Amino acid sequence: MADRFLIAPLNTGQETDLRPWLIPDDAFAELTNVYLFRGRLRKRFGSIPMNTGVAPQVQQLFTRLRINLGNTDGSGNKAGTVPGAVFAVGQLFSVGTAFFTVNATGTPANLLRSDGVVGTATYDTTTGAYVIHGATAATALFFYPATPVMGLITYEDAALNNEPVYGFDTQFAYQYNNGWSRLGTAVWTGNNSQFFWGATWRGITSDASFLFVTNNNPPDVIKYWDGAAWNNLNPVFNAAGDTITTSLIVVPFKDRLLLLNTTELISASSATFTNRCRFSQNGSPVQSDAWREDIPGKGGYIDAPTKEAITSSEFLKDRLIVFFERSTWELVYTGNEILPFRWQQINRELGAESTFSTVPFDKVIISVGNVGIHACNGANVERIDEKIPDSVFQIHNDNMGVQRVYGIRDYFAETLYWAFPSEDSSVTFPTRVLVYNYRTGSWAFNDDSITCFGYYQPQSNLTWAQATRTWAEATNTWGNAALQSKFRYIIAGNQEGFVFIVQVDTTRNAISLQINNITIGGSGVVTIYATNHNLEIDDYVVVENVLGMTGLNGNIYQVNVNSGDPNSFIIVEPNAAGTYLGGGTLARVSNINIRTKQYSFYVEEGRDVNVNKIDFYVDKTVDGQITVDAAASSSPLYVTSNVLETTPYVIYPLEYYQERLWHPIYPNIEGDCVQLRISFSDAQIRNSAIAWSDFQLHGIMFEVQPTSSRLQ
Repeated sequence: MADRFLIAPLNTGQETDLRPWLIPDDAFAELTNVYLFRGRLRKRFGSIPMNTGVAPQVQQLFTRLRINLGNTDGSGNKAGTVPGAVFAVGQLFSVGTAFFTVNATGTPANLLRSDGVVGTATYDTTTGAYVIHGATAATALFFYPATPVMGLITYEDAALNNEPVYGFDTQFAYQYNNGWSRLGTAVWTGNNSQFFWGATWRGITSDASFLFVTNNNPPDVIKYWDGAAWNNLNPVFNAAGDTITTSLIVVPFKDRLLLLNTTELISASSATFTNRCRFSQNGSPVQSDAWREDIPGKGGYIDAPTKEAITSSEFLKDRLIVFFERSTWELVYTGNEILPFRWQQINRELGAESTFSTVPFDKVIISVGNVGIHACNGANVERIDEKIPDSVFQIHNDNMGVQRVYGIRDYFAETLYWAFPSEDSSVTFPTRVLVYNYRTGSWAFNDDSITCFGYYQPQSNLTWAQATRTWAEATNTWGNAALQSKFRYIIAGNQEGFVFIVQVDTTRNAISLQINNITIGGSGVVTIYATNHNLEIDDYVVVENVLGMTGLNGNIYQVNVNSGDPNSFIIVEPNAAGTYLGGGTLARVSNINIRTKQYSFYVEEGRDVNVNKIDFYVDKTVDGQITVDAAASSSPLYVTSNVLETTPYVIYPLEYYQERLWHPIYPNIEGDCVQLRISFSDAQIRNSAIAWSDFQLHGIMFEVQPTSSRLQ
C-alpha cells in the first residue's frame, strides 16, 4: 500500500545554504518568477502601462518619459533642436498616433515614419536638430529621449493622497498626468549610474513644500523644485565664499536640511568629503546664510570618525541611521544649537554598499551590504539572508553594479523587491529582481530589467473601459483595493525610459522596449534592433504593435542574441513579411522555474523511493498548464516529463465551479531521492494563453512506496 506525504503550507521559499536533500520539505532549491505568499506559491508580479485608457497601439507614448516640443503648424510641419545633449539611435518622435523612429545615425538621417506620408522627416544625431513635414496639423510633437529612468520620486505637496510622482532620466525631470511631460527647464548631466535622491522639505516659509534632489554629480549641483521652477542649491558656507556643490544624500532631520557625503568647492578646488554631514540652520535652507558655518546658530558640519564613505541613510522612528561601506552609525541629535549632531557607531562590521537598496520598516531598516542583506534595529545590525547566503555576492561589480541595486517595499504583497545586475550577465543594467517576503522570511528571484522603483497614486478608479487585460491575465476581483483611486502602486522604470505599474494580480509584463528596426533574412531569420534591450539568450519576448509588417504581432519568440551588435537579437519567424514602419514594442515573457527539494521520504530507513503519483493543489485557470519534470538520485538529468493542467477536467463537471483543483501526474520514477522541476516548455511559453495564465500552487501530495535498501 502506498504512503502519502503532504507538502503544505508552503512558507520557506528558496533555500541554498544546504544541499537540496537537507532543506525543509516546503523549501525549494530554486524559485524564479514565482514567490511565496501566505502559504502558497504564486506567479511573479506582472505590470501594465501607466495609461491603459488609450488604445494599446499608442500606450507606449503615454508610459514613456517624453518632452513636448510644441505643436506642428497648419501644414503639419515642425523643425527645431531637441533639448539636452544625448542624440542617438533608439530615440523617438510622435505626432498624434504617428511614430517617427530614430533608427540610423546621420547629419541628418531619415526618420522611420509610420504615417505613410511622403515628406521630410530627419534627425541629426550630432546636433539634435530635427525636421518633420506633413504630419498631423496643429498637433503636439513629442520627443522620447529613451535614456534610463534614474529616479521616481514622490513630491509631498499639501493635498492628502494626491502626491504627484516626478520621474528623472539622466538629463530631465518629468511629471505624470495621464502621460509624462517635462517638468521645468533644468538639464542634468549625470551618467547612467548616478541615480536621483529626493526629499521634500520646507522652503523660505514653513508652509512651502520644496523638493530637493541630487544626483551626486558636481556640475549639476543640488536643485530644488519650488512648485514652479527648478532652482540651484549651491550654498555658501563661510566668509571666503566656499560652496557646497553636491551630495550623495539630502534629508530633513530635526528641523534642518542635511547633506551627507558632500562635494565642496574650497578655494576654487573641488574636494569630496565622503564621511561628512553638512547641516543648515533651523529654518529655511535656501536663505543666503542658512549654511554658514562661521555664524553661530546657522549651519555647520560634522565628520564621522571613519574614512569609510557614507553610502545610504534612513529613518528608524525618530532616529537617523546612516550606513557606511562596512559599518553602521547613528546621527544623534544633541539639542545643542552650536553642534546639534554627533556620530554614534552601531555596528563596525556591517553596513550598506548600495545607496538605493535601503528600505524602512517600523522596527528595522533593511539594506544590501557587501557581505549580506542586513537589518538594523537601532541597537545592532544582523544578516537576514542566511537561507541564500551567496546571493549577495552574485551582484555584478563591474559597470558600477553595486550602485544600480534599487529596492522598494510592496505593502500590498508584503514583499521587498531589489533590482540588481547579475554577475553572470554581460549587460550593464539590472537583469534580475530579488524578492523577499518579510512576513515569512522567504526568498525568490524574478528575471527582469528595472533601473529604479517608485510609488504612484492614480486619482481615479480603474474602469471597465480601461481594463485592457483579459480575464486570464487579471486575477484580482473587481472590488479589489488595487483598482481603487489613490491606491499606492509601485511603479518601475527601465533603461529605455519606459515606466510601468507593478501589479501582483496581473500575470503578464507590460510593454517595455522599443523596436527601432526589423530586417528579414533567409530561412525565416528575423533581426530585431532594440537599443539596450538587456535581453539574454533563451529569454522570451512577445512582439506587439509592429506597423508595416505581418506575421509578427502577438507572437512569442525565444531570443538568440546577435553577437555582432549588442543592440539587436535574432528570432525565427518564416511568416514575417513587409517593411517595418515603426511603432513596435517588446514585452518580456517570464518563464516559471521551480526546483523542489530532493525528497527522500525513507532516508531514515535506508531505502529508495518509488513515486507513482503526485497530486498538485492549484488555483483553477481558464487556459493554464505547466510541465513537471522529475529527476532521481541527485542526478541533474530529468528523465520523466508530465503536463500539469490547471484547467477543469471535462470528465469532472463540478471542477468548473471550484476555485482550486487537485490534479495528478504519474512520473513512475525511483531513486534514493526525487526532485521536481516545474516550468513552461518551449511550446507552452510560446502560447500566450498559457504563458499569461495565472499559476498558484497550494500544496503537493506524494503517493510513494519504499523500495530496495540502498545497502544491498
